[in-house]
Amino acid sequence: MTAILVVDDDREIANLIRIYIINEGYECVLAHDGLEALQRIEEKPIDLVILDVMMPKLDGLGVTRVIRERHATPILMLSAKTEDMDKIMGLMTGADDYMAKPFNPLELMARVKSLLRRTYQLNPRLAEGDAGSPNKVISLGKLEVNRELHTVKVDHQAVHLTSIEFEILYTMVRYPGRVFRAEDLYELVWKEPFQGAHNTIAAHISKLRDKLHKQGYMFIHTVWGVGYKVEAEA
Repeated sequence: MTAILVVDDDREIANLIRIYIINEGYECVLAHDGLEALQRIEEKPIDLVILDVMMPKLDGLGVTRVIRERHATPILMLSAKTEDMDKIMGLMTGADDYMAKPFNPLELMARVKSLLRRTYQLNPRLAEGDAGSPNKVISLGKLEVNRELHTVKVDHQAVHLTSIEFEILYTMVRYPGRVFRAEDLYELVWKEPFQGAHNTIAAHISKLRDKLHKQGYMFIHTVWGVGYKVEAEA
């Protein structure tokens, strides 16, 4: 069944859209902030995202950037902003379509059907179930992370990590070069609100860095005052 992710912190609007999606015979997955949206995308294949721009934790533009780094999933952006520049920013970030609030639910569903037809006719591979599905094995230079086997290798040598260390690394390695704030990492990995746990993240990053760097390669970098990123060894 086609799965559509609806992301909006206004629960009334999200539930309204959900009703129309279900009535059309699609499956609806809900999220109410940007980080929850990214979590939902990793939990199951998503065929289309309906995404509000103004949201807590991570706004729609930020969510779109992250999705576009790994997935071709079509994105329909919603916003109360009506200025042309906001629309342009949304589309330049990677959205496929844009609607201003308030909107007609029937028009929204017409846009959804059009996007689904256009996307999967032009990309038959996505219709086979690849849309939104995470890679089981990710290679970055000499680093290899296997999600299915829960293993990590550096230059073909096994590196033994705790479950939390593995989740932190897997989260970061999927988006090489992206800078993760401590808050983002905590909420993506622990799946609970961040409450000043900077020391917790710093401790896990330190242990993870030590284990990976024992093989003589530098993968995890600190961006001072911002957060952490993973890059291939030069």
